[in-house]
Amino acid sequence: MAKPAETRTAAGRKSASKAAPKAAPRTARSAAETEKIRAALAARRDELRGEYDQTLSEITELQRDRLTDSAGDDQADTGTKTFEREQEITLANSILERITQVERALERLDEGSYGWCERCGNPIPVERLAAFPSATLCVSCKQLEERR
Repeated sequence: MAKPAETRTAAGRKSASKAAPKAAPRTARSAAETEKIRAALAARRDELRGEYDQTLSEITELQRDRLTDSAGDDQADTGTKTFEREQEITLANSILERITQVERALERLDEGSYGWCERCGNPIPVERLAAFPSATLCVSCKQLEERR
């Protein structure tokens, strides 16, 4: 962590002030790099959409089975089915959120802001983008966000 800069006041006392972090100058990607990233993000989006569609069809099928096989259910059975349905819906929503993140990454790529932290403006390390291609924050900013 950077030390705050010390300045002297009119009375001669020292005071600390934090300097705003400076963003690294942005360098343009080559067209080949941009297209490679775009293809990888589009493939991931398509993969997630397939997974989402599959999950929805499974939920629909399970729901149909539950409706036809609910005669004689007691409260525990009903509670279990409700819990399972909520888990399935949560899974589908999670996939949908990841699709949204990838689509946002594609938008950022078109805008020229992909690979740059939305908070501080510094470049996001290539290793982080390789592990999480839709990352919008650098490691430091993400750590700060998670601590809050």
